[in-house]
Amino acid sequence: MTAPVEGVVPAHPAGPAGTAGSWGEPRHKTVSWTDPRVVAAAAPGYGGLDFLRAIADGALPPPPIAALLGFEVREVEPGRVVFACRPDESVYNPIGMVHGGLVCTLADTVAACAVHSTLDAGVGYTSIDISVSYLRPVTADSGELLATGTVTRTGRRVAFARAEVVDGAGRLVATATTSCLVMTPA
Repeated sequence: MTAPVEGVVPAHPAGPAGTAGSWGEPRHKTVSWTDPRVVAAAAPGYGGLDFLRAIADGALPPPPIAALLGFEVREVEPGRVVFACRPDESVYNPIGMVHGGLVCTLADTVAACAVHSTLDAGVGYTSIDISVSYLRPVTADSGELLATGTVTRTGRRVAFARAEVVDGAGRLVATATTSCLVMTPA
């Protein structure tokens, strides 16, 4: 057995009673996804709206991040999308709440996809920045999260969007604003 290194937390530290088994049985989650190159290769042939609708309808596979975090497309229209997510305790932070990173990723996804829904075939985009305001804690008991992304302004090089995330009771849990770089083919 090696000596502990100062400042490094061991992968399986002993629990309060001296054994990792005192923490209870480990829980498991299985994630399956499709090769991301399949959807990426198809993207240039679609306008943004049709591309997102193809994913929503199952004609194209969802990106791996959607499978990992449980994101589902619920609505797609020009300049507006709605995704759902039902977080579980596998995405908890150390203080017993859903990690803000999941909520931020959900907000970033819907805001950027709202922008994508306005783009022509062959035009790409990427997030430049995002600002998230967390308004209330989220737990597994919060129920399904619904996130709505809406374009607020488009330009030739930059587009702006906002996101709102509500819990299963319809309470606003987070808002976000983002800007996306629009990349036209050379």
